[in-house]
Amino acid sequence: MTLTTLVSGANSLQRESVIAKAMAALPLRSRIAVILEGMPDSASALAGMQSDKDCLIARIAPGCPCCIGNLTMRVTLNRMLRHPPDYLFISLASTAHLEQTRQFLTNTPYDTYLQLNTDLRCVAIDFA
Repeated sequence: MTLTTLVSGANSLQRESVIAKAMAALPLRSRIAVILEGMPDSASALAGMQSDKDCLIARIAPGCPCCIGNLTMRVTLNRMLRHPPDYLFISLASTAHLEQTRQFLTNTPYDTYLQLNTDLRCVAIDFA
């Protein structure tokens, strides 16, 4: 089963930085997949990770993955699960439907492929 972590909150740069840090701690030769919701705020913290590790990164249009973005999320997940990664990170722009997204990922057919890990939540950093 693919260990799956939902990463939410703050902005895309902070979410991607948290994912990059978590990926760096994973064992070598791990197969990793990342689904990023929305466009990056600036240079992606994951830019060099694809060449360093066996990593597939997909960026999907903004939209709640359990509501308006459901079809896009299903298509992207199904493509990634054709060659199941060891680890999957899903970056969510909003925490509004976090529980519904968790439920979506634990229902059929994903319940046989994914094992949900503890969520990673970013907090906004005030640089003032």
